[in-house]
Amino acid sequence: MNSNPIVKRRSRLSGPARAQEIVREAVRFFAELGFDGDTRQLARRLGVTQSLIYKYFPNKAALIEEVYKEVYLGRWDPYWEAVLRDRSIALEERLIRLYQEYAKAALTWDWVRIFMFSGLRGEDINRKYLDLLRQRILEPAVIELRHEMQLPGIDQVPINTSEIEMVWSINARIFYFGQRQWIFAVPVEEPLNDMIALTIRHFMAGARAVWPALVQARTSS
Repeated sequence: MNSNPIVKRRSRLSGPARAQEIVREAVRFFAELGFDGDTRQLARRLGVTQSLIYKYFPNKAALIEEVYKEVYLGRWDPYWEAVLRDRSIALEERLIRLYQEYAKAALTWDWVRIFMFSGLRGEDINRKYLDLLRQRILEPAVIELRHEMQLPGIDQVPINTSEIEMVWSINARIFYFGQRQWIFAVPVEEPLNDMIALTIRHFMAGARAVWPALVQARTSS
């Protein structure tokens, strides 16, 4: 009688499927432990050898790059850009719809924690994502705000840093809701969509008061 314990064999996966399995577990791993977690630990969680991970990803940096693509690029929704530019809808309503949908991707456990750990560790995830956000959301939002307030377009008066910082304040506020839940364990008590709508209305009230002066200051300089 064979007394050896039965070893549970992992199912054989194709190369792309195995690589995807590694990336998905790496997302959970880095979101939980941060980027100081090493690939030996990740391999143990996957039930594979470290060398198998390196078969698909030559180094830890390459794996982190795939985590960025999975979490940030993979969850980017073209609807955010489309609704922002839809001038058949009032701008305030567009921004509310945009950020309510954006929150579904950006306020998740892994999205928030990986973003925080990346900033603390000095990984490129933050820089690359924030560059993308600026190009696709923040600068277009400035264009729409000027149009809403009948101010000169960016072909006449280039976007200035104060305008970008004003729009950043929306993202900072929305992201803080996620930080409260997934970093500080103090969730927002009111319905999130209601708080996002209130955030946008508060922003627009302030924007109408100060935006003309921001553009005028650039025109006069």
